Amino acid sequence: MALDEKLMQWHRNKDIPPLIRFYGWDPATLSVGYFQHVEKEIDLEALKEYQLGFVRRPTGGRGVLHDDELTYSVIVSEDHPAMPDTVTEAYRVISEGLLEGFRQLNLQAEFSIPRTIEEKEKLKNPRSSVCFDAPSWYEMVVEGRKVAGSAQTRQKGVILQHGSIILSIDEEKLFNLFIFPNEKIRRRLQQGFGKKAVAINDLLAEPVPIEKVKEAFRKGFELGLDIHLQDYTLTDEQEREVYQLMEKKYSQDTWNYKW
Repeated sequence: MALDEKLMQWHRNKDIPPLIRFYGWDPATLSVGYFQHVEKEIDLEALKEYQLGFVRRPTGGRGVLHDDELTYSVIVSEDHPAMPDTVTEAYRVISEGLLEGFRQLNLQAEFSIPRTIEEKEKLKNPRSSVCFDAPSWYEMVVEGRKVAGSAQTRQKGVILQHGSIILSIDEEKLFNLFIFPNEKIRRRLQQGFGKKAVAINDLLAEPVPIEKVKEAFRKGFELGLDIHLQDYTLTDEQEREVYQLMEKKYSQDTWNYKW
């Protein structure tokens, strides 16, 4: 998360061009959205039992268990010629890269577009704190089930969109990390989860290696956004800045447990 923030800063200062980053998590980590209330929504004892990392994202949305997945970040200026003014339309443009990435894996993904008043109201009032419990605007679905979750923020003229491309899901572990009004509601939501979310490896005949997934989405973003990606390596000074921000902000309880 510190790296994403620094990349936004460097891009704002015109030190680096627009950027797409692919990464993973070690250890597996629960991230919560910027506005989530940790004490009300997250089972902190379960976090310790599973020996998970924990961090608050600078973007909104709900809780995500980052485990067997490919995570992506897109950093681009709001005034970039390809970026629409509205958040939802910016999602659509960036999600073209995700759409093409799934197609590279021979998966027929499509955009989630809430059409009815009821569907739009559900986005404002989600039934649980679990991110993959329901798709939002222009997120990816296959056969009606969510296959990637994304979140976005705009800070001082720069867009950060990042999200999770799930290879496999441990539903029991995932639901153990959240607080529910009672066990009956938790079980009902968990039982319905499989109808709303699905992982890549549950859709393919055999599991796909993470490197192949990364290659697919790198190609997908190039096709979907009509760009050519070049590799970028941080300088030693940039790495130092990232670790300094991590120590100052993203490793601190005052950031992670606020609200």
